[in-house]
Amino acid sequence: MDEKRIADFFAELVSIDSPSLEEREMADTLKIKFAEIGVTLTEDHTQEQTGSNAGNLFARIPGSLAGAPVLFAAHMDTVEPAKGKKAVSHEDGTVTSDGTTVLGADDLAGVTAIYEAVRHLIENKTPHRPIEILISTGEELYCKGANAFDYSQVQAKEAYVLDLSGAIGAAAYAAPTLVSFAAKIQGKAAHAGFHPEDGINSIQAAARAIAQLPQGHVDESTTANIGKIGGGSGTNIVSESCVIEGEIRSLNHETAMELLETYHRIFQQEAEKIGAKLVWEEKLNIHAYETPLTSDAARHYESAVAEEGLTAAFEKTFGGSDNNVFAQHGIEGLVIATSMNQVHSCAEYTKIPEIAQVARIVANLAAPQEA
Repeated sequence: MDEKRIADFFAELVSIDSPSLEEREMADTLKIKFAEIGVTLTEDHTQEQTGSNAGNLFARIPGSLAGAPVLFAAHMDTVEPAKGKKAVSHEDGTVTSDGTTVLGADDLAGVTAIYEAVRHLIENKTPHRPIEILISTGEELYCKGANAFDYSQVQAKEAYVLDLSGAIGAAAYAAPTLVSFAAKIQGKAAHAGFHPEDGINSIQAAARAIAQLPQGHVDESTTANIGKIGGGSGTNIVSESCVIEGEIRSLNHETAMELLETYHRIFQQEAEKIGAKLVWEEKLNIHAYETPLTSDAARHYESAVAEEGLTAAFEKTFGGSDNNVFAQHGIEGLVIATSMNQVHSCAEYTKIPEIAQVARIVANLAAPQEA
């Protein structure tokens, strides 16, 4: 793998503003770059569903080896602050931003590794399995692009999503269901000094409910968090309304939904006790999955990593990715470490030698020695 080429390609992508739902320039650039190496990225028309100004990009590269196709995936959007990003290279191969924005290694390191691996295979005429590539929009917004994508196009049942922090060789094989909720309690305003008994204090109902609810690590595979609360209009007014927002994550989908129902029930009970009304909103953002460690995806990854002198480290994660969506479409996959560190912060960094290593692992997966 050509580390200078990797560094240049990565830096070019970093220089493109591509916050979630504003991926137009990135999509156009990637179509051009892949076309230059003979790969056609076809853009879908999911903008109306996602709210993005670009569609997902998908390619299929015929294989010269027998065997089932393999899907490599990454996403083209980055979290904020993402405008005016610059790749600052350091002598040891580390790349950072200038400190005022994220770097965007999440997930431009993944895009770069896929590009370099495919280019390497093509230039060296290396026999490989059929390859499919999906580069999505809006992944940082609970996988908007992947959720809107038409999976009838995908033939692969084995996928690798390049979108994980950690040491190279790590891979997540399980990820949680994530549900968010908003409890809107409607009470009645009254003067807090003269006639408090005429009011219905929505904050009181919220406090009583929250005091009963489990938060933090509910069990070893489940977390719950109330992250936002707001209400009232003045210290001398009985609070008329209060809004509580939070999330629940669990590696077990049924556990997450049962806990969500408990939250709903307790908020409902406490609102009714004082004569308030509850408006409840909930959203299933991603669905839990667990890829068997006996699957082709895990077995092939272990071999590909071993070719680089590394040992695969399989783990469960509490973060979501496009792989959550793939699993719902019958695709068994892993989320693999891709040299993205301190992500979602202005201290984010990557290492060019590690991106090269990931590219070699991707190439190994596409052109396995056992074939």
